[in-house]
Amino acid sequence: MGRRILLCGLTLFFLCAAGCSAGKKAGDSGNSDREQSELEASENLIVVGVSQIGAESDWRNACTKSIKTSLTRENGFYLIFDDAQQKQENQIKAVRNFILQEVDYIVLCPIVETGWDAVLQEARDAGIPVVVADRQVDVDEDLYTCWVGADFRKEGETAGGWLAEELERQGREDEEIRLVTLQGTVGASAQIGRTEGFARVLKEHENWKMLEMASGDFTQAKGEEVMGEFLKKYDDIDVVICENDNMAFGAVDAIKAAGKTCGPSGEIMVLSFDAVSAAFEAMIDGDINAAFECNPLLGPKIREILDILSSGGTVDKIQYMEETYFDTSMDLENILKTRMY
Repeated sequence: MGRRILLCGLTLFFLCAAGCSAGKKAGDSGNSDREQSELEASENLIVVGVSQIGAESDWRNACTKSIKTSLTRENGFYLIFDDAQQKQENQIKAVRNFILQEVDYIVLCPIVETGWDAVLQEARDAGIPVVVADRQVDVDEDLYTCWVGADFRKEGETAGGWLAEELERQGREDEEIRLVTLQGTVGASAQIGRTEGFARVLKEHENWKMLEMASGDFTQAKGEEVMGEFLKKYDDIDVVICENDNMAFGAVDAIKAAGKTCGPSGEIMVLSFDAVSAAFEAMIDGDINAAFECNPLLGPKIREILDILSSGGTVDKIQYMEETYFDTSMDLENILKTRMY
């Protein structure tokens, strides 16, 4: 159904192109044979509309690349990709455009959890399955087919557990530990999950004091700005929790600009989430203590889901990616050589 509308648009395009080239000499076929073959080949492709949040971080760029390299023509897909530039209204518009184009499937990487009820109901009414990827949506589960991504709460808990063990290793388990948190975009699943997961461990340690939490919006520039403000307000920060790598890079810049040190041998411990290649480099350089993985390589899993659905099969409603963590006690240089992001 989606291919019919899409191919109709392509046909109109090619007809217009043919009209524009009517002045060619008789017998000059131009690209008509190639265009016809493309149209015929497209009839067998699964048409997928993907609404991506934007390009706010290294993690997001790796996620986008993974999706684009998985949903290719060679793999049987015709991909319509939309970059929402960090605006939910742009994503809603994109999803409605996908519905109008009658795509076969919609993949939505939502910027925040709320505000999706109406447009997802429209997709359901149109009979178009929706796969939610990365961040989650707070809607009736019947409005989407499945969700694939990270267990953000578990990531937060893992970070808290790592910190407890590290402080014990240092003999500081009974000291007052003063923390600040650079949160991600408020309302995003990653922000909510990582905050709540770490908070569960925080409650178990009466000597841990969370001085303040503020959003760095998952960007390096904002992370540096907010960390700079923290450092002006608090003289004795022990730990900064950064809910993604890019904010951690900004926090490191702010710490150094304030004349302080960070990392395993510094005054301030820096914990980060995502574990992109640049985070490994920061750990190797001694700026970050640990990075907790959030696997951005969603493309192969999304392709697998769409292949199953296209064959008439069913998929699990919730599908978590495999993840781990890394710290400076590991052989980071050799691990980095094996990383795909």
